[in-house]
Parts: sequence; structure tokens; C-alpha cells
Amino acid sequence: MLTYQDLLEKHLNRIEKPARYLGTELHSIQRKKQPKVHVALAFPDVYEVGMSHLGIKILYHIANKDPNYWAERVFAPWPDMEAILNEEKIPLMTLESSTPLGKLDLVGFTLQYELSYSNILRMLRLASIPIRSKDRKSGPLVIAGGPCAFNPEPLAPFFDVFVLGDGEEVFLRILEILEQEPDREKRLQAIAKLSGVYVPSDYEIEYKQDSTIAKITPEKKVKKAIIKDLDAVDYPTSPIVPYLQTIHDRVNVEVFRGCLRGCRFCQAGMLYRPTRERSKEEIKRLVLETLKNTGYEEVSLTSLSTADYSALACLVPELMQVLEPEKISLSLPSLRIDSFSVELAREIEKVKKTGLTFAPEAGSQRMRNVINKNVTEEDLLKTAEAAFQNGWTHIKLYFMIGLPTETDEDILAIAELGKKVRELGRRYTKRVTVTVSTSSFVPKGHTPFQWCGQNPRDELRRKQFLLKDNLKGPGLNYSWHNPEISYLEAVIARGDRRVAEAILYAEEHGAHFDTWNEYFKPELWAEAFKACGIDPDFYALRERPQNEVFPWEHIDSGVEKSFLYHEWQKALAEQTTQDCREVGCTGCGVCSSFATAISLKGGE
Repeated sequence: MLTYQDLLEKHLNRIEKPARYLGTELHSIQRKKQPKVHVALAFPDVYEVGMSHLGIKILYHIANKDPNYWAERVFAPWPDMEAILNEEKIPLMTLESSTPLGKLDLVGFTLQYELSYSNILRMLRLASIPIRSKDRKSGPLVIAGGPCAFNPEPLAPFFDVFVLGDGEEVFLRILEILEQEPDREKRLQAIAKLSGVYVPSDYEIEYKQDSTIAKITPEKKVKKAIIKDLDAVDYPTSPIVPYLQTIHDRVNVEVFRGCLRGCRFCQAGMLYRPTRERSKEEIKRLVLETLKNTGYEEVSLTSLSTADYSALACLVPELMQVLEPEKISLSLPSLRIDSFSVELAREIEKVKKTGLTFAPEAGSQRMRNVINKNVTEEDLLKTAEAAFQNGWTHIKLYFMIGLPTETDEDILAIAELGKKVRELGRRYTKRVTVTVSTSSFVPKGHTPFQWCGQNPRDELRRKQFLLKDNLKGPGLNYSWHNPEISYLEAVIARGDRRVAEAILYAEEHGAHFDTWNEYFKPELWAEAFKACGIDPDFYALRERPQNEVFPWEHIDSGVEKSFLYHEWQKALAEQTTQDCREVGCTGCGVCSSFATAISLKGGE
């Protein structure tokens, strides 16, 4: 059978980016003898996107430390390579050894975004692996993990196993089972007993006449896996260095996991609780070792809210003492709206100065109270002015539109806030630019807003044009997201097992790379829902009553449903909830659920 190397030589003039398929990058793992367990880490998007994902790097590292295991990579082939694979009648293969996926012990997908689901089915089809789990009597187990696994139901017919929560320890336990047990069915039975594992074939869903869920059987909930001590987790310091530029082309070190700010729209902030920090010394070690092993010229300290790291004020100057002489830049992807953030930015811009990005999320204080974004307009303006005083000329502001209880007055407040920031900047420079970017709100499960509906697409477009008309003038830019994409995201994110049929129909009729504008076909998805007898508005637009059984009811993130509903009621009353690190326990339930608590190692 031809390998990727053979295909590149034979069809080089037809392949846009051959480096996507080489599999021989620095620090990629090659095994000279056949391992006892051979698996693929699959990312359902193109190479440049998948190679930027930290989770795959971590799993690749911890699996390949054992010489008995071999974890390879596979990404969604771009349409040029897909056409070649079909022409040559070659199944989808791993990058490192060009092994067909169907010959492996396991194929594990990362679920980061609902619009990648059509690519998952396409990759299984290209690999000649039966799409439905019930049709697989042999071949690899097909598993998935990641944030979207917390509503696994739209993909339930296609996966043997879902891993919920922190996957590092669970993945190693799965590899041990694969090593010890050769029989496929017995492997699945053993994996089903692990903590943090959901096997959808073990559960049945019953529906009412109004199409809502009547019952999920058994009633036993699947609790997420959690790592209590990040310092104890083996973290890669020799990650693969790609031949071509990726989305995040730099050293990425996770400083902590979790977030307790309690933004009511933020699914990740609920799923990854409680907060667990890496120690300052461990972060410094990881940064310096990774730089030595890769040669990158930029370091990013990653988390859901990096500026909340308890020892950041000490960590940044200590890192810059080492990085600045080597002309290595440091970036913080998420800054708070306060003067402390400007001080940090001033420290890190000694090597490379870029624009500043802040996320007020809403234009009016009323809406910020609704979503529990505990910042004020005064906070933003003070921070912006401090930035302009220190030489910044460009600021980006991120907002959401379509939030619960939102009015046109709240929308216009976004434009007014952008103008106020621009006017502040003009006191210091004529070259000031303020970019206002809006995304359309998508209500997600396991959040206080799981009970509310999404704005209809026409309403979102109207709000976008309202903003566009009020954000004109020099120094003001406005960008927005396609409401059709946000609508489909909402349908799938809130979907049950019946939505799986529409996903399969859409893929069979050409849907793939739906996250890419040039390939996204909303009319195809509309056809899929109609053909499968599914009303997408039922999932995206409908407000839920308090006691409705959600499709994800049997998935336990650790945050209690009663707490989420109380937060939903507080949102409607425009009341806020403070960070529990500042005011004490707010009763979400996650610490008691996992017999753990907030870990602030950085400040020790």
C-alpha cells in the first residue's frame, strides 16, 4: 500500500501544503518495532489547527513515554488529499507510519467544536471504519474526549466510549487495558468501569410526545475525571515542532486549569472547575526546558483567565529576565480589565509590542450584571487610558450579542463604549484604532443559560446591522460572526441522539470543514434536518422549563443543577455572584463532589 511519502511524490503538484502529511517533524515519535498497543490521536480539522491543540500534545507525550505504546497523529485531510486518497483507494492513515486507522487498537478524537462533527464522520468513512458503533464487530475502539463530550448525545451512535473531564490518567488506564486484553468486547467492558468514562450503548433515551426527554436509563450519572495536582502531571517539554506555521506557533504552558469568575455564558468555566494551579517554579522549568528543546521565539502562558494566576505578578518579571536577553516574547492570551493587566502588558512588551485585547462581553452595566461579568465601564476606561498612556495605539474589544434579556439599548451601548475608548485614545495619539468584534451568543449545557433560547438568525442580523450603522468613523472597526454558523452550533450543542441522524445525512451529502466559510453550506444542513424530520428551532431557540430533562442530564460535571438554575434566576434579576476565592464558597458543589478544593500553588 502507498504511504503518504509515496502520495506526496506522485501527486506533489496537486497538494497545497505537503508538510501537513510528512509526519517526520522534530520530536515526532518513530517506533522501530511493533508496539503492544498502537493508537491514533485524531483531530477533526486541518493539521495547522490540530497541531495547535495542547491536549493532543499532552496525550502524545504521556502515551509515547512507554516503549510498549505508540500514539500517532491523524488530522482531517484537506480536500486535495482527500481526493487523492479516494482516487488511489487508500484508507485514511496515521502521519508517522502511514498505518491505516482500521488496523489500530484505538482511534481517539478530540471534541473541541460542534461544527467539526461532520469531519469526524468523514474521517471514519475515509478510514473504512463503520460509522455506527453497533456495526463494529472488530477493528479499533473509537473514543472521544474534550469539552464537547459533556453533551455526547449528538454523536452517541458513532462512538464506543466518551472520556469526560481531565483525560491524562484515564487515557493511560485505557492503554493498559488494551495491552492486557486482546478481545474487543472485553476491552470495552473493562474501559466502561473506569471513572470518567461514558459508554452510550449502555444508556437508553425515552421521549415524550412533545419531543422532550421523558427518561434516561439507567439513572446513574457519569462523573467527570479530575486531576487534583497539576504539578504531578507529566507535561511535554519536547513537543513536536511543525514544518509549517500553525495557528499557535509557540511554546504553550498551561498555568492553571479551571476558572471561578462565574460568567454565566461560559461553559468551560463550569466544566473545568475547581481551579488548580501549577507552582511558579514548575512553570518556569517547563518554559525554559521547552524553549531549549524547540527553539521557539514566543511563549504563551495559557488558561481560561491567565491574569487570575495567583503568582503572575512575580512570574512574569522573573520570566522576562531570562526571555528578554534572548529576544523571546511572552504573551498572555486573556487579560483582565484592570490596571494590573496594563502593568503586565508593559512588562511583556519589552520584546514584542502588539495590540491589547479585552472582553467586556456586554456594552451596558445591566447586561454585564446579567451575565455576571463583574467589571464596570469605569474599569474598562481606566484600563484603556492606562494603555494609551503607555504607548498602545490599538485595542480590540470583544462582545456578545443575543444575550438573554438583551434590548436595543444594550446593543447601542456596545457602540458607545467603543467610541468612548477611541476618544480616550485620541487624547494621546492620532493613530488610535479600536476594533469592536461581536460573536452571537450560543446557550450551552452545564451553564446557567442552558434554560434560555438563542436569538433567531434574523434578529441577530438586525442587531449586527444596528451596530454596524453606529460604529462608523475613523479609528473604529467592526467585525462579526456568521449567524448561520452560530445557529447550527446551538442546534448541535443542545441536541439529543436524534440530531445524530441529521449530522450523518449532512456528511453523506457533502458537509465537511463546516468551520471554514468556503465549505460551510447552511442550505445543506437545512435539508438534512428536514429529511430527518428534525425541527432545529426546537433545540436552538426554545426556552426550557425548570424541570426539563436535558440530553446531558446523566453527565456530571460536578456543578450542581440547582446551583445553575439559581444563577439563571439571579441573571433574570440582574444580580451578580462574586468569585468564591474572594467571598467564600458560593455553593456550586464541585469541591464537595470531588473531595478537593481550590489549589493556589503559584502563590506558595
